[in-house]
Amino acid sequence: MALFNKSYVLALFAGISCVFGFAPFGFSVIPVLALAVLFSLWLRAGSARTAAWLGFAFGLGLFSAGIGWIYIAMHQYGNMPLLLALLAALLFAAFWALLPALAGYVQARFPVSNWLRITMVMPAVWALLEWFRGLLVTGFPWLTLGYAHSDSPLAGYAPVLGVYGVSFAAAASAGLLLLLWRARWNKQGKLALVLLLSIWGLGALLRTVAWTQPHGEPFSVALAQGNIPQNLKFNEDALVGTLETYRRLVEQNPARLTVLPETALPLLRHEVPENFVQRLRDQARQNGGDVLIGVFVRNNGSYYNSVFTLGVADEQHYYKQHLVPFGEFIPLRPLLGWFINGVLDIPMGDLARGDARQAPLAVAGQQVAVNICYEDVFGEEIIRALPQATLLVNITNDAWYGNSPVAAQHNQIAQFRALETGRMMLRATNTGVTSIIGANGRVLQQLPQHEEGVLLGMAQGYQGITPYVRWGNAAVLLLLAAMLAYAWLRRKTSAHKPPTPSPAGGRGVG
Repeated sequence: MALFNKSYVLALFAGISCVFGFAPFGFSVIPVLALAVLFSLWLRAGSARTAAWLGFAFGLGLFSAGIGWIYIAMHQYGNMPLLLALLAALLFAAFWALLPALAGYVQARFPVSNWLRITMVMPAVWALLEWFRGLLVTGFPWLTLGYAHSDSPLAGYAPVLGVYGVSFAAAASAGLLLLLWRARWNKQGKLALVLLLSIWGLGALLRTVAWTQPHGEPFSVALAQGNIPQNLKFNEDALVGTLETYRRLVEQNPARLTVLPETALPLLRHEVPENFVQRLRDQARQNGGDVLIGVFVRNNGSYYNSVFTLGVADEQHYYKQHLVPFGEFIPLRPLLGWFINGVLDIPMGDLARGDARQAPLAVAGQQVAVNICYEDVFGEEIIRALPQATLLVNITNDAWYGNSPVAAQHNQIAQFRALETGRMMLRATNTGVTSIIGANGRVLQQLPQHEEGVLLGMAQGYQGITPYVRWGNAAVLLLLAAMLAYAWLRRKTSAHKPPTPSPAGGRGVG
């Protein structure tokens, strides 16, 4: 029992350590090593139940440390009592930790050899359940393992297999490292080394492929960062100052395309002063282009988080379609509505969804696929606008989460959307990270966080499609299913029971 207690603590801290692999820390090898530790603990677990608890401990560490920042929005800006907000954040982390627990249980139920378990079953089950996390309860794929590799050779798999393909490559690397450690330099160890180097080498090679081609001439862009404190954003007394800030930021630049953050104007579209609208429209036309503005819209009695355009092109709208649970809508309203309304006070917290498929906005000579805040977390939804879209634009307000790592994590996620689509991504945020991301997923320019400013730069439209745009997640799901099917078919020649504990110094893997 003492061994298992130590194992749970080790799993918990391995999960916590994963956070240092993501932005703003960027030590992408740490999650690979942490997952290798978890795989080793799973291999030594005496039962599927123990493996599940180890997975839960790992997940609890990962999500408590990695997304604990949600309490800031609930407490500081949603007026939820501190202890209740902390408890809610812990329960939120515990809920998502159930999926690593399920991964531990499922891999243990495969009656296969340790070789197949380490190299195929564990990595495939891990990646498959990360994909499932992106669907469950409207989806929460934050801290997907692949995101830690935005700047590593493994990012080369993103245009082919998406972020879940990168997750699988990272998880497979963890398994091969474990195999190399256990087998040392016998035949299996040497094979593990060859496979490990092949995965990373192929990723580096794919990183050099230009999947899409420039379309048209480069053009100037201006991304406004208003740095409006969240506690003032919906304060009527601060409204005049907010409008003045964004008017000034728009009028001080000559860019063809100007982008303002999510709900930059904390008003309904019809409430925006007409003289303000006219000044921004005139400025955009003077620049020969357009401005994108985040605002709320009331349409047929429903309220939407939206973007509207002003400038040379006719006014167009995009309505956010993937809403944030509890922040923009109340899930399971009959069950939870009374409680959430009683303890959480978030402005415009009950919005309607836009259509799942909306045409790109025709502005500044481009076909722009707009996504608002949390929507850029879902690669399978971003590709709906392609191949028509030539450019991606994300508008965000992460001021809800203070000085936490969330803004840097969010920017890293946006890098993957650029990688997967072969399109540049422009991000205009309230407090950061405002950035220009190249079609290869690399951050070209960014503003310092929590400072007012305008990021001026050049953007380029792109055409063509990546394999991921063509296949979506189907390719990686087929790959994972094939690996698990192969492992299952090999069960007749493998051990027909869950893994049993092996000596720590054992060199074989069975």
